[in-house]
Amino acid sequence: MAEQEQREAAERESVGVLLRRGGYVSLTEEAPDLTTAVIGLGWDTMGPPQEEFDLDASALLVDDQGEVIDHQSFVFYNNLKTPDGSVEHSGDSLDDAEEGDRAQIRVRLPGVPAEAARIVFALTIYEAEARRQTFAQVRHAYIRAVDAASGRQVARYDFENVFAAENAVILGELHRHRSGWRFRATGEGYTSGLFGIARSFGVNV
Repeated sequence: MAEQEQREAAERESVGVLLRRGGYVSLTEEAPDLTTAVIGLGWDTMGPPQEEFDLDASALLVDDQGEVIDHQSFVFYNNLKTPDGSVEHSGDSLDDAEEGDRAQIRVRLPGVPAEAARIVFALTIYEAEARRQTFAQVRHAYIRAVDAASGRQVARYDFENVFAAENAVILGELHRHRSGWRFRATGEGYTSGLFGIARSFGVNV
């Protein structure tokens, strides 16, 4: 029994906590020294070889009423970081990034404004309606939280894709809990794209 427990502990240490939709984990408990979290997102697409897919990751800092704390707290391809630098987008897809991340968003937890209760992370298909693309053509999407200092994956959610018409999805979020942070697997789909998600959190677009 002791050997099995040791093996399970070693496996958890190497891959982190694997979440299902709706599940969450305390980052503060799993990684007590964590100060900067790298939120990595990855995906594959399925379609004709000539068909181009352009997926975009984004983050929204929202208050406890579900509204963005200000309009510059919507971090996406046209606004790569918050004014205070606490949340910063990697920019273009990282095709050759370690372990397959196609995009990364760096969150410096101590610097996140106090009024931000949650940081919501979305993945959307660019020009989805014009190109007639949906998440039915997206495979192996995931979101993970990595300790920037050690490179250790603390938690991961492999998205269970059940969507057909949706062209945007909120994959996960960081939210405050007591004096620390939790990472939650969301998996919530939208048919209104990136700007539909933005509007739902009070962004004027």
